[in-house]
Amino acid sequence: MFQDNVVIRKIIFVISLVLAFWLSPAVASDDKAAINDLIDGFHAAAANADRDRYLGYFTKDGIFMGTDDWERWPLNPDFTKYVSERFKGGKGWTYKAIERHIAFSPDREVAWFDEITKSEKWGLFRGTGVLLKQGDNWKIAHYSMSVLVPNEVWVEVSDLAKAAVKKREKE
Repeated sequence: MFQDNVVIRKIIFVISLVLAFWLSPAVASDDKAAINDLIDGFHAAAANADRDRYLGYFTKDGIFMGTDDWERWPLNPDFTKYVSERFKGGKGWTYKAIERHIAFSPDREVAWFDEITKSEKWGLFRGTGVLLKQGDNWKIAHYSMSVLVPNEVWVEVSDLAKAAVKKREKE
């Protein structure tokens, strides 16, 4: 009888291992799909000036990093106030993702991504972010946006940026 219990335990252990390895890619795929949906929804909410939905994608202590050197926006109160004002007239901003890469921590509780987005008005940007799993949902803890500058025009853009900073420092 004792040997039967040992055999049954070994069988259960092997089945558990097989299920874990078999289900693991499905979980990874589900998390990746959920994050893609979240980021796409985040951009759609901005395009539709949907304040509550847009801000709801962040953790309570989320941070948005804009393109200017002073634009480090904690969700509360700064970014919430900015988004509220900006979306007031029903106009947001539209960025469409054209490329995205997602990675996960070993425990799959943290994810990070980088993406290239396109604005018809402003051109190409890179968005990078960190997401935290909270229960069954992912939330953006940190999002950073930067302007992509082709190397061929880097010197001219750099000169413009330096001149603008110098002017700002004098004011």
